[in-house]
Amino acid sequence: MQTVDHTKKGWSVKDVIFLAIIAIFFGIIYQVWSFAYYAIAATPLKPYANDLTLGVWIMAGPLAGVLLKKVGASVVGELLAAAVEMLLFSSWGASTLISGFVQGIGNELGFAATGYKNWGKLGLLLSTIGSTIITFIWDWFQSGYSAYHVGLLLSLFIIRFISIGFFSGILVYWIKKLVDKSGLIK
Repeated sequence: MQTVDHTKKGWSVKDVIFLAIIAIFFGIIYQVWSFAYYAIAATPLKPYANDLTLGVWIMAGPLAGVLLKKVGASVVGELLAAAVEMLLFSSWGASTLISGFVQGIGNELGFAATGYKNWGKLGLLLSTIGSTIITFIWDWFQSGYSAYHVGLLLSLFIIRFISIGFFSGILVYWIKKLVDKSGLIK
C-alpha cells in the first residue's frame, strides 16, 4: 500500500514541474479529444456523446494523484489541464475551468476516501466512482439531465462509469506502471 509521505511537507519544484508537464500534455489531448465528442454528437448517439467521451477528459486528475501522491494533486492537475485546454481555444471557453474543477474534486474524493493511503487500484476505483457520481450530479444541473427519463439516465450513468473506469482507471493505472518502470519519478 502506498501512502502520502508526511515527512515531505508542501510541493517540491520537481512536483510542480511534473504537474505542469501532465497539465500541458493532457490539455492538448483534451482539446484534440473534443473532435471525438463532436463526431459522436453529430450522429443519432448525440445524447450519449458526453458520457462516452468523458473518461478521457478526466485522466489528468487521477494521473497527477497516483504519480505525485499528494493531497490536492488530482484537483490541481485536472484544473491546470483544463486551463491549458481553454487557452488552446476550447469551444467551451471559461466553463472548461469549472468542469476541470468539478472533475478534479470527484477524483480527489476517491483518494480521500482511502485517507490518501492507497494510490493503486483501490484508490483509482474510488476515484472513478467519485468522479462518475460528482460529474453526473453536475450534468444533472448543468446539462439538463433532470429532463431525461429514468431509462436514459441509467444508461448514461453506466456509460459514464465505463468510460471513466477505462480511461481514468485502467489506462491511468497502466500509465502509472510504465512511469514506475521507467524510473522517471525517482
